[in-house]
Amino acid sequence: MVEIKDLAKVNADFQAQKERVESVDFKIITFSLGGKDYGIDIMNVKEIAKADKFTYVPNAASFIRGVYNLRGDIIPIIDLRLFFHLPQEKKGDGLENMLILRIDERVYGTVVDKIDKVVSINSSTVQPPHPIFGDINIKYISGVVEKEGNLYVILDVVRIFSQNEDAKNKTRIPIQENTADNFVPSPSSVQTVEQKASVTDTDIGFIKESLMALKRFQAGPINDAWVHQRFIDWSATRPASDLQLKNANDADEFLDGFYSPCEGIFWDEEYANLVKSVLPDMPSNSIQVWNPGCGKGYESFSFACILKLRYPNARIKIWANDNDIMVISNAPNMTFDLEEVPEYCRSFMVSGRNGYTFNSTIKDSIVFEYHDVLNEATVPYLDIILVRDLLSFIKTQDQKKLVEIFKEKLKNTGIIIMGQNETLNDEWRAISKAPVPVFMRNE
Repeated sequence: MVEIKDLAKVNADFQAQKERVESVDFKIITFSLGGKDYGIDIMNVKEIAKADKFTYVPNAASFIRGVYNLRGDIIPIIDLRLFFHLPQEKKGDGLENMLILRIDERVYGTVVDKIDKVVSINSSTVQPPHPIFGDINIKYISGVVEKEGNLYVILDVVRIFSQNEDAKNKTRIPIQENTADNFVPSPSSVQTVEQKASVTDTDIGFIKESLMALKRFQAGPINDAWVHQRFIDWSATRPASDLQLKNANDADEFLDGFYSPCEGIFWDEEYANLVKSVLPDMPSNSIQVWNPGCGKGYESFSFACILKLRYPNARIKIWANDNDIMVISNAPNMTFDLEEVPEYCRSFMVSGRNGYTFNSTIKDSIVFEYHDVLNEATVPYLDIILVRDLLSFIKTQDQKKLVEIFKEKLKNTGIIIMGQNETLNDEWRAISKAPVPVFMRNE
């Protein structure tokens, strides 16, 4: 028979234990790996994300999926399933579940099977780790806890991602074949993903100089955002000793993806429809356009047809200029096979002795003239300036000069159509983004 004083003690102990369990001083983000439940201290979790495209890093450890651009920050991506040699769930949509972790001052992405919820617990209920609680090395487990009938293995992400205590260099996430139990190798023998993905002023400075020397491409405010992002992608897929541009072929490869769609040819139906869709209503039925750097004339002809379709009752005049006198002289007299002309242009074509040409409505709307864009422009006040990719091949000081000319010549309601990877400064506001960036002056 239990004495009354013993029963009181039992009740007191039970109540104390209940209060301890109900008291919350620790939260974990729970997720699944290989069909089992795990957790991470919420204080180490920066955010939750989904992604499906990682930039491959050659010679990386098998559990490194690559690097990822997280709103401008390049972070290494670790697949915890591969790190712990666990089976992977097949995903139908291709998107991966990611926990973005902050460990000390570094940020990592971790791929998991499924992210569940936030679980609030009392730290006193966390039990020491034991090998039977998971399929992973016990040294990476900080404890286990039961909550509402579920058993969670709490991972020690600080230990997983932090440096080897004996390593003198703070090398992390090595780019070499490795194993989870020997995660940090000799610092003299590897490079880190973060080191490969970082952009140094010296490296990118050499890249810019090489682009100028090899391709006359001028990296500057007009295209700096693209150049920096391209260098990050470039450096993430090449060894550190092979980052620089050695010849014109390297420069062409680096610039792959910079140019606007349909360079030097008729604009295809898709791009033409995009351009047409971003053209604003015009306050006048007389539309004046300047197309410096028009090349052989394909761009000018394409744009003239689009303008006529967008503003069927307007009087359109395009001043199409180029500093290649042979090219600009031949542009008005070009003939075409009908098959090479996109559908939206064909209603403006007429058959001639040597092939098809544009009808008088289109031909009379374009004035092809030899002109160096850096010399004084004789064009009238303009509604539209079409200048795709031209500024990026002009020296920075001349870019500024030309933009000032644009500002002088453009009506208050006028627009500038830039190259898909070009932009203008804060004096201009974007009314459309890539692949057809359109800018108006700020009022």
